[in-house]
Amino acid sequence: MDKHTPKTLKELKKMREKVRDVNAEHKKKLNTMDNLALLVTKRIGTGGFFLAVLIWTVSWIGWNIFAPIGMKFDPYPAFVVWILISNMIQIMLMPLIMIGQNLQNRHSEARADADFEINVKSEREIETILQHLENQGELILKITKQLEKKVELKNYQ
Repeated sequence: MDKHTPKTLKELKKMREKVRDVNAEHKKKLNTMDNLALLVTKRIGTGGFFLAVLIWTVSWIGWNIFAPIGMKFDPYPAFVVWILISNMIQIMLMPLIMIGQNLQNRHSEARADADFEINVKSEREIETILQHLENQGELILKITKQLEKKVELKNYQ
């Protein structure tokens, strides 16, 4: 049978496979570094992290502009220490975020593939159901015509 020919119920039952749990499969493949990358990617992309960085930056710069001269540790206008720390954080986080995004992308593609498999399976089952309904409709018409003929013969006699 070609792929567009509806299957019988027996054939469909033989073809039926257990639905894959793509999420569990993905989690099994992750190692410690992958989990760390995903954790960092999820946490860095939040409003909370943004607010923490904003508060830290405003506090740092504000202190070093407005604090008494003897208490400043990163003098205005250079902010060398702040720039160094900020750049180090960015350099450390950037590769982890990229790894996390790649892992999220692979997981998304696996879910899309699994969805496609289920859609193909559903389409095959729907075609079979429609064929079954069509056959039932034809059978009902035959039976109805036979009954009508018997009623006509009875009424004719």
